Amino acid sequence: MLEEYRIEGRRAAEIAASVEQAVGAGELRPGQLLPPMRELANELGVNPNTVAAAYRTLRERGVIETAGRRGSRVRPKPATTGREDIRVEVPEGVRNVANGNPDPALLPPLAPAFAAAAEQGDREPVLYGEATVDPELARLAREALDADGVPAGPLAVGSGSLDVIERVLAAHLKPGDTVAVEDPGWGSLLDLVPALGLRIAPVGVDDEGPLPDDVRRALEAGARALIVTDRAQNPTGASVTATRARALRAVLVDHPDILLVEDDHGHGIVDLALHPLAGDTRHWAFVRSVAKAYGPDLRLAVLTGDEVTVDRVHGRHRLGPGWVSRITQRAVVHLWADGVLDTAKVAAAYRERRDRLIDGLAERGVEAHGRSGLNVWIPVPDETGAVSRLLHAGWAVAPGARFRMGAPQGIRVTVAALRDAEVAPLADAVARALGPARPAGTYR
Repeated sequence: MLEEYRIEGRRAAEIAASVEQAVGAGELRPGQLLPPMRELANELGVNPNTVAAAYRTLRERGVIETAGRRGSRVRPKPATTGREDIRVEVPEGVRNVANGNPDPALLPPLAPAFAAAAEQGDREPVLYGEATVDPELARLAREALDADGVPAGPLAVGSGSLDVIERVLAAHLKPGDTVAVEDPGWGSLLDLVPALGLRIAPVGVDDEGPLPDDVRRALEAGARALIVTDRAQNPTGASVTATRARALRAVLVDHPDILLVEDDHGHGIVDLALHPLAGDTRHWAFVRSVAKAYGPDLRLAVLTGDEVTVDRVHGRHRLGPGWVSRITQRAVVHLWADGVLDTAKVAAAYRERRDRLIDGLAERGVEAHGRSGLNVWIPVPDETGAVSRLLHAGWAVAPGARFRMGAPQGIRVTVAALRDAEVAPLADAVARALGPARPAGTYR
């Protein structure tokens, strides 16, 4: 059944390691069927429970999947797809508009806030066993959440959006469960979900957010969780409108047992109103990061949600990192309380840069999208060719393959630091690289 490869081991850990090593080396191929547990147990001379334990470990690691009587097989896709490796090497002299970073000129200075937080730490050192969330951070975060209509709930703090989302998913789901995820969507999230041993159900997106019919189909097909980017969706810039939020909530009300996860990483850089979806499911999580507005190296995100979800995340976090540094939390408090960031000015700057490029492309007959955030998404018929031609013309853009599963091809352009004088040359280069534009619509 396994041709040349022979699974080895006497203990469950050894058997699992033998299979995992073969998968990593390519000796066991995606989709390849593994021996039935009793057959392998007989071959190895071990108890069938030992093989069952090994297979269970492999499922939990996302290496194999089991489909009842059809047996266990190597997952058709690797546990991690390495989307971050799908990038363009930027030669010297080529303008990089592929990186997804905020404009450093629009980030606030951090030194005063950290100096004040460190001084406070000297006066009031945080010791083991103390509160993991700074009370003032919790107060300011809760005020902002209340103002945006996010339902009341306890608070926790994690090291960025992805860290919190991973903990939320792990708190409720088991390997093999399905998660409905935006397509195109955040590349790191598209890697994270299968790395947890979970399946992805792609959900289409347009400028107003996830498509309700796609969400309904995914949930009716058995998806146990839905992840939505409320604003500044990466890579498309979509932002959930009031109308779309009502339509999505009408779907969610029929599925109260699913886990809803909302990511508002665009807080502080977006001038569009938030329209949260939480309220119609028993378990929900709302994540708000400070990275885009205050700096990617400021690894902090606030989580609120239902009591069970936040308690599970908090409890598991304490068994690992313990807590996010209170010095970092207090630095964020100073940044918020001192008003060092003019969020309206920052949001306006990013909006103007997106609009200038989108308008410039429209004048040249090229469709583009970007209602909010740092990026513009451009549908293309051949993204490999488009990326190559743009690189030759002096522009490095991000290939759409980093962000999509079944969605049509596209490229992502980061406009965060795009200068006025660069807009026309970039639009010209894109138009030459693409030719006639695709019809407007969704990114499907």
